[in-house]
This record gives sequence, C-alpha cells and structure tokens, in this order.
Amino acid sequence: MALKITNACINCDVCEPVCPNTAIFQGPEFYEIDPARCTECVGHFDEPQCRVVCPVDCIPLDERHVESRDELLTKYQRLTAAG
Repeated sequence: MALKITNACINCDVCEPVCPNTAIFQGPEFYEIDPARCTECVGHFDEPQCRVVCPVDCIPLDERHVESRDELLTKYQRLTAAG
C-alpha cells in the first residue's frame, strides 16, 4: 500500500530527500506522495524512511492504493530497472 501525507504536514522538508524513489514532491499546500512511485521503501529499507524522519507523524497508509508486499517489490523492480 502506498503512503500519503496528510494536511497535518508542516512542510519541514525532511521527507523529500530521504525518499529513494523520488515519490515525494511539494504540492500546492503541503508535500504529497506519488502512489505510482511509492513502494514504502520496499527494496531499499526495512521501513518507510519518510515515516522515520517525519516529526509530526502525518504519513499514514493510503487506503486508496492497497498493495501487497509482493506488489510493492514488483513496483520497486520496475522503478529501478527504468532508472
């Protein structure tokens, strides 16, 4: 399942540089996550790095983009092969 950033985001800029898939970007009001690029860091780290560094805990699972660990790993492999 991809992650999402809620409107509790304080735009502290710490999540964007730690995302290994460049899935995080500055939206109109706060940072956002591209679900097509988010693998919850599967393939890179044991846990999502954006959640590790977020000081306000505003990055929950995105229930609109449900994916299994195998699907996230397949997405990681596709993204790294394209890159």
